[in-house]
Amino acid sequence: MKRKIILDCDPGHDDAIAIMLAGKHPLIELEAITVVAGNQTLEKTVKNALNVCQHLDIKVPVYAGCEGPMVRDKQVIADDIHGETGLDGPVFKPLIKKKSDQHAVNFLVNYLSETKDKVTLVVTGPMTNIAMALRMKPSIKEQIEEIVIMGGSIRHGNVTPAAEFNILADAEAAHVVFTAGRPLVMVGLDVTREVLCYPEIITRMAAHENVAARLFSDLMTFFNKTQKDVFGWEGGPLHDPVTIAYLIKPEVLTLTPMVTTIDYRGGESYGRTNCDYFGFSKEKPNVQVATAIDVDAFWKVVEEGIKCYDDTERNAL
Repeated sequence: MKRKIILDCDPGHDDAIAIMLAGKHPLIELEAITVVAGNQTLEKTVKNALNVCQHLDIKVPVYAGCEGPMVRDKQVIADDIHGETGLDGPVFKPLIKKKSDQHAVNFLVNYLSETKDKVTLVVTGPMTNIAMALRMKPSIKEQIEEIVIMGGSIRHGNVTPAAEFNILADAEAAHVVFTAGRPLVMVGLDVTREVLCYPEIITRMAAHENVAARLFSDLMTFFNKTQKDVFGWEGGPLHDPVTIAYLIKPEVLTLTPMVTTIDYRGGESYGRTNCDYFGFSKEKPNVQVATAIDVDAFWKVVEEGIKCYDDTERNAL
């Protein structure tokens, strides 16, 4: 049975691979892509989402959302990792696909108010769009089957010692989502840093010689270079696609229930996900936190997703 999802993202190289995995897989029904500022400014992340969809012939609507965080004035971007465009590396043909006119937050409110089906929200960027929709109309949460987020960390961050990028970019929004009372899976740095895209992985995926394989190679070749420059790693961690891999093959992840809160008070720990690993609070856990990943199984899911594009070779740009 297909899992019906909305993907809220901020492309971003790893977001682009998440779109690729969700776009054609027989177990995923991608209803829409909503976009937020994050890895780059909103104008650039929207363009990146449109380019990836056009390039891979993914026929879903793309909605532009929030340009900055809910409360803070400061917007953070990750141009040191994703480049000036937010998706440096691939060369796309002139963009024809257009974004939808409706604002992403309005789309989420309207869609979730009207649908009779349960929908999974997959969030791979700052959670501003989702949080704003929940604040605008709290009743929409009844149609959310599950929220699967890439963000946070049990241990240390990747932007500050405490915080992971997506949470740091809008911790107040993360607080809204984490306290919404819906089933929530947190796919954090503890597992995503295990799936490093070493050169041999790029070679393995490129061997399929279809449009998705070539895009994967172009994306990850650039991504690996910046990860080497910033973190010293030989392979870049493919953070965001782990969310989609989990939905396709849940046993990829080991999940541990924990009480998890967001530090949004400001100061050095702003954006930290406080995960009660040992159950000190004695309260009922609100989040299923990913604590381990089957790396080989993950790469098999990615490879399977790339193979889904064999019939779309004629659409290669």
